[in-house]
Amino acid sequence: MQLVLSLLQQMSVSLVIAYLFSKSPLLRPLANYSVRLPHKVLIYVIFSCFCILGTYVGLDIDDAIANTRAVGAVLGGLLGGPLVGFLVGLTGGLHRYTLGGFTDLACAISTTCEGLLGGLVHWRLMRANRVDALFKPRIAFFTTLYAEILQMVIILLVATPFEQALQLVRTIATPMILANSCGAALFISMIRDQQRMYEKFSRVFSAKALTIANRTVGIMTQGFTRDASQKIAHIVQEETGVGAVAITDTDKILAFIGIGEEHHKPGTPITSTITLQAIAQNKVLFADGNRQPYRCSISPSCQLGSVLVIPLQGDKGVIGTIKLYEPKKRLFLKINHTLGEGIANLLSQQLLSGRLEQQQRLLVQSELKLIQAQINPHFLFNTLNTISAITRRDPERARQLLLHLSRFFRKNLKRQSDLATLQEEQEHCQSYLEIELARFGERLTVQNEIPLQLAQLQLPSFTLQPLIENAIKHGISTLLEQGRIRLYAEETPELVRLCVEDNAGAWQGDLTGGDGLGMNIVDRRLKSAFGDRFGLDVQSEPEQWTRVSFSIPKAPRPLPRRQHDPHPDRR
Repeated sequence: MQLVLSLLQQMSVSLVIAYLFSKSPLLRPLANYSVRLPHKVLIYVIFSCFCILGTYVGLDIDDAIANTRAVGAVLGGLLGGPLVGFLVGLTGGLHRYTLGGFTDLACAISTTCEGLLGGLVHWRLMRANRVDALFKPRIAFFTTLYAEILQMVIILLVATPFEQALQLVRTIATPMILANSCGAALFISMIRDQQRMYEKFSRVFSAKALTIANRTVGIMTQGFTRDASQKIAHIVQEETGVGAVAITDTDKILAFIGIGEEHHKPGTPITSTITLQAIAQNKVLFADGNRQPYRCSISPSCQLGSVLVIPLQGDKGVIGTIKLYEPKKRLFLKINHTLGEGIANLLSQQLLSGRLEQQQRLLVQSELKLIQAQINPHFLFNTLNTISAITRRDPERARQLLLHLSRFFRKNLKRQSDLATLQEEQEHCQSYLEIELARFGERLTVQNEIPLQLAQLQLPSFTLQPLIENAIKHGISTLLEQGRIRLYAEETPELVRLCVEDNAGAWQGDLTGGDGLGMNIVDRRLKSAFGDRFGLDVQSEPEQWTRVSFSIPKAPRPLPRRQHDPHPDRR
């Protein structure tokens, strides 16, 4: 019984050392299984040291050593695999062999076998896809128990004289089996607790980060404003629980929430030295109030005692900072330090994303205005001449054309939305066609065969009219005989293909040059809205026909329904 207590006392020393190691970065990799070589080398080094330590603190008994060496050998194999276990056992065994005694060879062999046995258990568990079992104290307990029984058998087989070996085994077997098995289980239990602590920390960190990301998404899309900064600061302070949160630009405070907000006023200039340094150096700075002193630059009675300052990045460098504070009586938690840097990266990305969205909106508006400007002045002159000629013989018809012209230009100048319904596009095209039908007279006919049920499909605005204008300007106008334009749709389960076809066949095969600018913009806007495979497709049979078509999805974002007939009068 005395030997059992002595070995457990020795094991306690080893476990205390293991516990201290578990709190250092050195043992953190052991909390996760890895097949990488650096991880294996680390396991070999650590458990070889525990093997040797178990021998050194052992008890001398009849020219032999009662020890806790098996814990290092078995756990080295259990966590590192057969090769690592063999090497750990071999290292511990050779060290024991150098100390001499009648069991030196037996102990060298048995320690190597113990490490190999732990490795074989590792191999078996991995074959069964049970990585989690490597960190179960029960597995470590029984593996070490069988390993120690194996050691006693090897001592009886190898050590001489046999009578002395038998007496030794009778003395040390039970104490060593119990002490080493319990020690291995407790060692694995510490590693497992460390693993669970990391997992819990990761879950808490991930949950907070995701919550902050979810609550702040879209706030910065309108720009780096005081109102947006106030909302962000409020969310960050709620989720992190820090004493206060501030957001600044490069000159002044935009938002301040928490302790000290009575004297840290939004709109006031930045006076904090550490904030100005963080902006100037583009560097994260931390004043913990201990090693790095912190004192409020505004009020001597301020209760804030530490601050983390993280620069916010824009497309041209630092555009401001986010600052997390803790009061003087509270430590600044490491998780909040890490979260602060993550939040700054998140806000920087949101700011860049907001700038990109603004640029895209401006680009869309520019393209719309460019398409609007593509309306040829000659079209207006020709229309006015046509109306002037009709006025004398058919005043009512002239009045209708003026209404169509007014409606056409009104929609052309006022429409700013990127998307429109197919119904709205057809109404715009019909105003244009009524004018062209009056100008060309019997030389032009238009067939609109697009079904009524497609009226609410969405497509980029100003898509159809440039295609029809191109067909008339570069196709129908070149014909001596009658021209014909046909609008129709082809449906699949997911897509609708819209086609504009003329009977001129005058397509020159260029979307980008000269008068093809309008069609080129239409092509790019279709691809931007729906994907690269949704651009314009042009087919032509010279002097026979030209067909310009494109596909749109059947299920775009819903737009408000308007009660209009998508099929105005056809001719």
